[in-house]
Amino acid sequence: MAEFKYEIVERIAVLSQSPNGWERQLNLVSWNEREPKYDIRDWAPDGSKMGKGISLSHDELAILKGILAEMEI
Repeated sequence: MAEFKYEIVERIAVLSQSPNGWERQLNLVSWNEREPKYDIRDWAPDGSKMGKGISLSHDELAILKGILAEMEI
């Protein structure tokens, strides 16, 4: 498996926490020294491991924000 680099540029919010301490977080993350993207995924309590997630560009996040604003939640 190819090695990859990441840097959490900004920790924005914790969306939830599971009983085992893992947190679902919204962060701004630079993957492989590329432009940072908004990222939602689960992180281990010590930050050493991560689960599968989704990364969104600024434009994609803006579209999602508009969709969520129109939804009745």
